[in-house]
Amino acid sequence: MKFYKQTTPMAICLAMLLGSCAGESAKNTVQEEQTKPLVTVDVATVADVEQISTFTGTIEAQVKNDIAPQSPVRIGRILVEVGDHVSKGQTLVRMDPTNLNQAKVDMENKKVEFMRSDELYKVGGTSKSDWDAKKLAYDVAKSSYNNLLENTTLKSPISGVVSSRNYDNGDMFSSGTPILTVEQIRPVKLIVNVSEVLFTKVKKGMEVDITTDVYGDRLFKGYINIVYPTIDPSTRTFPIEVRLSNADEAIRPGMFARVSLTHDVNERVVIPDRAVLKQTGSGTKYVYRIEDGKAVFTEVTLGRRMGTLYEIIDGLSKGDSVVTTGQTRLTNGCEVDITVEQQARDSVKQQ
Repeated sequence: MKFYKQTTPMAICLAMLLGSCAGESAKNTVQEEQTKPLVTVDVATVADVEQISTFTGTIEAQVKNDIAPQSPVRIGRILVEVGDHVSKGQTLVRMDPTNLNQAKVDMENKKVEFMRSDELYKVGGTSKSDWDAKKLAYDVAKSSYNNLLENTTLKSPISGVVSSRNYDNGDMFSSGTPILTVEQIRPVKLIVNVSEVLFTKVKKGMEVDITTDVYGDRLFKGYINIVYPTIDPSTRTFPIEVRLSNADEAIRPGMFARVSLTHDVNERVVIPDRAVLKQTGSGTKYVYRIEDGKAVFTEVTLGRRMGTLYEIIDGLSKGDSVVTTGQTRLTNGCEVDITVEQQARDSVKQQ
């Protein structure tokens, strides 16, 4: 008797199902290996970094003079306009000379009286008290004339530029508002308030860098001219005066300016700038740090940018591996395939 091995339809289906599952499992394994993001990493190193603090202030003229007579008088003629450069001792305004002319006549009369009394006194023809009275009257008249002369012909006490004009020819000058203002703009200065933690580090004569919104990235050089000796207890700051030669007169009073001063050199962690990302919708800066083959979202506090490197104040340590390319495909905690791009950065010091 012969026996035939018969395969049932159910057995065939089961075999096909098992084969399909095994194939799908192998396929998923291959896909998982293929979809693991490929990233490039670099290692955080340590470098000597200059510590630079930046403060803001407003440019001021080195000297500012208001041009006006001592008492109300009519203006004869204003000889300059706003924007004109003037020299020290240059005549700027001539006031009405009526009072001056009267004072001159009075002075000359008093002089004649005194000379007559002086001749008599020499021969005993008058008393010492009379001589003293005539001498005093002449001295007072002469002083009054010289004072009016100075206040009738108004001269500039400095070399500078006319920054304002408040009257017209023929106007009656009234005290309180100057006729003109002259400002010395070579050099200029600005006062900035510095944190008290830098009180022992900021010294007179230190060089500083100055930038303005008007000139963008153009760098101006200045120096600390005065370090004020006391600290404001309400703000915990102390003022310093920065002076700028301003030889080309590019900087003008009223401009907003930033003053950057170098006060220390510290050892800091540095990483490539391309490793740093900004979180959408906030100012948070972050990197992906590699830990056990996984990308870990890590917030960082940045310091200075030095060429292609960033100084890291907080968030990373020396030797940490950070992703420099491929970050757009990463999520926190995802596994990655890594290639290492180690760059030599034994020291970084930007002058």
